[in-house]
Amino acid sequence: MSTNLIIRGRCFEWGQRTYLMGILNVTPDSFSDGGDFNTTSAALVQAQALVAAGADIIDVGGQSTRPGAKQITLAEELERVLSVLQVVRPEILVPISVDTTRAAVAKASVEAGADIINDISGGTFDSEMLPTVAELGVPIILMHIRGTPQTMQQETDYQDLLTEIYSFLARQIEVATTAGIDRDKIIIDPGIGFAKNYEQNLEIFRRLRSLSTLNCPILVGASRKSFIGRILNQPDPKARVWGTAAACCAAIFNGADILRVHDVQEMRDVSLVADALLRQAAQGDTLGVYLSQESLQAERFGSGSK
Repeated sequence: MSTNLIIRGRCFEWGQRTYLMGILNVTPDSFSDGGDFNTTSAALVQAQALVAAGADIIDVGGQSTRPGAKQITLAEELERVLSVLQVVRPEILVPISVDTTRAAVAKASVEAGADIINDISGGTFDSEMLPTVAELGVPIILMHIRGTPQTMQQETDYQDLLTEIYSFLARQIEVATTAGIDRDKIIIDPGIGFAKNYEQNLEIFRRLRSLSTLNCPILVGASRKSFIGRILNQPDPKARVWGTAAACCAAIFNGADILRVHDVQEMRDVSLVADALLRQAAQGDTLGVYLSQESLQAERFGSGSK
């Protein structure tokens, strides 16, 4: 895959470090923070707090995608998202992503200053989404899902989970590029919790690196999710921060490039340490191999006086 992507003048260098996408749900019914930021003033304060904490991208969502979430009208989604973009965009410099499955929302959002489209359906819910994003020229995140948020919890019967996720994403990458989207602008997401049960969510983490051969940056969104609550026996999503930290660390070590998180400040610490252990260590290993080879050459052929 391309080693970098420029978004709003910022260079995302894949493989060099982990990037954080801060979640800004402007909904009354999201599973973790529904109603916390569904006024423009609260959304602006939260967006600024996420950036101050270290978010590289802000992801604005006007439609809850929790299991069983009610589908709102196009007009409602547009009103929620655009009203927030109008106040947030002038005040923050980092790229803004909009979490939507509707082409009309994508188009209006980019016209209002959004930089990325994050589609949980991988471009399958709205046949106009991929052609619209191609026309807009912005990056898109393609996520794996089965069914809809209303039905997905009954869609967890897989023969081979990662093979089927891989096949879905490969197919949607092809559809997207055929529609005119630059492959370097495609990011993929295995869809933690979307038509996956507890065991399947864990399997995604263990086998995440198998998706790397799709040659697209990988986003993982595990923040505060129910599989963490089950492990911790913690029903309160906001109390799952350290479980989320462990999941984020596992994602980084298995190839994630972007983490979509609620608790940016804490996950910034996690990613800094994990990157130092993994990415800098890998770069150090490369240098170590080079120096070892130099030493062997010197020993074999002689260098300097003894």
